[in-house]
Amino acid sequence: MELSCAFPAAVRHVDHAVLAESLGYSRVWFYDSPALYEDVWMVLALAADRTARVGLGPAVVVPDLRHVLVTASAIATLEDLAPGRAQVAIGTGFTGRMVLGRPPLPWKFVARYVRDLRALLRGEQVEVDGRAVQMIHPPGYGPPRPIDVPVLIAANGPKGLAVAEELGDGVMCVVNPVSGWDRCALLTFGTVLDDGEQPGDERPLAAAGPAAAVAYHGLYAANPDAVDGLPGGVAWRAAIEAVPEASRHLAIHEDHLVALTDRDRQALADPSLISGFTWTGSPADVKARAAAAVDGGATELLYAPMGPDIERELRTFQQAVLG
Repeated sequence: MELSCAFPAAVRHVDHAVLAESLGYSRVWFYDSPALYEDVWMVLALAADRTARVGLGPAVVVPDLRHVLVTASAIATLEDLAPGRAQVAIGTGFTGRMVLGRPPLPWKFVARYVRDLRALLRGEQVEVDGRAVQMIHPPGYGPPRPIDVPVLIAANGPKGLAVAEELGDGVMCVVNPVSGWDRCALLTFGTVLDDGEQPGDERPLAAAGPAAAVAYHGLYAANPDAVDGLPGGVAWRAAIEAVPEASRHLAIHEDHLVALTDRDRQALADPSLISGFTWTGSPADVKARAAAAVDGGATELLYAPMGPDIERELRTFQQAVLG
């Protein structure tokens, strides 16, 4: 089992990528959500310049945000900066799409994008909008083709897993791993509690609450009525529906995986969602959850630290899981 970490794409997190490498994390992934964070490829380039060993990649690329040739060139640039360390994860889009007021992409669209991307990286021509497209970079302007960079497909359901089976080098999933894959990266959240701490205390709330709040964000986008069944869900829904509908999609994902809005904090006054949705617990609790994830098929734990003390979160999680 490998231990990796993930951050919002931001220059401030490049220092944390350097720290993660020093602590022995295998990879550092950065989120691709332009309405919320900085440019993922620019941040990856900075991280490549500051590190020497750790793997680097975007998690996850949202296909319709960039022309497939633009993504191929970005991957080539990262591979040029960090040879053998580049990876990429691709999916249908969560905040990258929803914060634009759009639903996730159809898997058919994603499959075509991945198929064309892989062909471009091999140096082949593909047809985009009725015209031939190819990477024709001269020598010295990117690695020679073929460019062999692993591609993970962010999927949990049958359609996405079918795309991963056909086109991917593995899967990236959240909440639960999928079994039977040589490569299964599981995105995890939470914080290791100090002796005497409770999930609803201020430090754990700041470190794990933003992840728990994603349950409200994601569920509301899929089925607003279902939010009422979450702890504090009725009040959270009332607060978000007080926002005008035209801009509500912006408010839903405000401070996503970074901090708690007032409505998120109010809903999480009942901390049961923090305990249930995130890996928040004692070092022994976190280690047990990691072991269960590995037994369930995870080959890589992708930990997303947050809160005011990222260094503390990286260190304590690594010690709990691998110590």
